[in-house]
Amino acid sequence: MKKLIVHGDPGFRKDARIAVDGEEFVVFGVARQGEWHGPDRPQLWCTVGKEDERETYGHRDYVPMHLDTESVDAEAIAVIENPSSAV
Repeated sequence: MKKLIVHGDPGFRKDARIAVDGEEFVVFGVARQGEWHGPDRPQLWCTVGKEDERETYGHRDYVPMHLDTESVDAEAIAVIENPSSAV
């Protein structure tokens, strides 16, 4: 599990499956930053991980500030599945 800061909005939401640098992740949580006084583009601060880490995330059995953090541009993310957009 790790924190992923995405510069821009690639169009995914919670529970989406994404790929970053060829590695596939499930998006457990998303916080959108920069709507009012933030940077030029919005930022998505996400908690991502493998499917088998979902229970750990759900029970908050981790220390958020100890997660590795990676910063990427929206163009570097491939959205594999976005269940929120299928409504």
